[in-house]
Amino acid sequence: MKSKDVLLSKRVRSDQRIKVIFSKSSLSVTENMNRALKISNGDFITFVEAEGLLEKDAFYECVKIINQYPQIDMLYTDEDRISVDGKRYFHPHFKSDFNLDLLRSTNYIGHLFVVKKELQKEIGTFCEKLYYEYEYDFILRCIEKSEHIWHIPKVLYHKRVNKNSNIGIQSKEKEKVIKEHLTRCELKGFVHVHDSGICKVNYQLEIEPLVSILIPNKDHVDDLERCIRSLFEISEYSNFEVVIVENGSTEKETFQYYMSLLERYKNVQIVTWNKSKEFNYSAINNYGVNSTKGEYILFLNNDTEVINRNCIYEMISHVVRSEVGAVGARLYYPDGTIQHAGVILGLGGIAGHAFCGKGHNAKGYFGRIQCTQNLTAVTAACMMMPRTLFKELGGFDEKLKVAFNDVDLCMRIRKAGKLIVYTPYAELYHYESKSRGIEDTDEKLERFHGEVHYFEKKWKQELEAGDPYYNPNLTLTKNDFSLRIV
Repeated sequence: MKSKDVLLSKRVRSDQRIKVIFSKSSLSVTENMNRALKISNGDFITFVEAEGLLEKDAFYECVKIINQYPQIDMLYTDEDRISVDGKRYFHPHFKSDFNLDLLRSTNYIGHLFVVKKELQKEIGTFCEKLYYEYEYDFILRCIEKSEHIWHIPKVLYHKRVNKNSNIGIQSKEKEKVIKEHLTRCELKGFVHVHDSGICKVNYQLEIEPLVSILIPNKDHVDDLERCIRSLFEISEYSNFEVVIVENGSTEKETFQYYMSLLERYKNVQIVTWNKSKEFNYSAINNYGVNSTKGEYILFLNNDTEVINRNCIYEMISHVVRSEVGAVGARLYYPDGTIQHAGVILGLGGIAGHAFCGKGHNAKGYFGRIQCTQNLTAVTAACMMMPRTLFKELGGFDEKLKVAFNDVDLCMRIRKAGKLIVYTPYAELYHYESKSRGIEDTDEKLERFHGEVHYFEKKWKQELEAGDPYYNPNLTLTKNDFSLRIV
């Protein structure tokens, strides 16, 4: 008998909780896992890699949550890496709460992963045809049947890195498991795995619905012309209309440009908002929506410019999904650095843009700049949503004239049970100045503080709870997902 087998036999005799299955032939990891599943009789099951290391209180923390919330189907924890000698801990992964679209981009759940035995019996065992992505496949099958998924924001698992993994084979297996997941969810699409290992799901459209692109404008003809030109000359999506909401322009060139647009394009209209001389972004957009015909509305700033030809298609392919309420894009400053890669609640006080100022090709924390994912909010500088949902929710809150009206709308979308999706594959320039101040007069500053107070009061509970898609171990004073200093 091998020394390892002798050690295991001693462990079995010393502790009745330990069970060992000895095999005369060499079995794959999944075959061994499935044999273990057959003899497991606990109410919950967890999976630990042979070289993984658990924190001493790992099971205590899991059981404490399970006792508090008996309806839980599955839960997972944060994790980090550990050196081979077990002396150095590094690369901590502080994860999002359950994030469907992020999971379809990458297996962010990883370890420690705990699942109810009843659920495991329902979904079956590990796929023995998979060598690398069997856990990813198993997790996807679990979440398809789970209604209650919990995340414990504590590092309870330490993972040793396998340097001998075959990236090529992994990519093929990732593509296979996500494609099968989409099929089970009755979603049509195909999957592409990037060299980075991040997966892109391309959802297929049965039809291309009419999109109403709503652009508020006051003068700044050069900005507007660049925006319009990119919609007609760069974007490949053709079934759209443009509704420009004129709100207080004074320059002759502006109205001349409007006339030229109406002469050139049949799918452009100009509507005038003149209810008040005071600027109110929320009221302007609410007014403009009444003149739209599309099933979906794309709120778009006049100082944006479409970069990639499939930009609108990428957004519409997500927003048609029944579980999605709004979709946002990846925006860049003119110098190519990140202006927007989603909005984090509580960042900078109320809410802030994730990864603002990072490099054009930056991956971000665990690839999150480059991953399609669910977030609490996205900016309305480029945000698409169903017209009916916008109407049902009462549109933008007109008490928020300038600040946080988009965040407020996204919060209400989520409260209605819908997801907010950030897609990095819809890319635009946003010519907003990097150095522009929030407010530049006493009057504007007073209004801003008033809107901050109103938002804080309206969403007090949510602000105190923290952003579910942002880990409490990460800082709210920087936008780079760095660690919170206690």
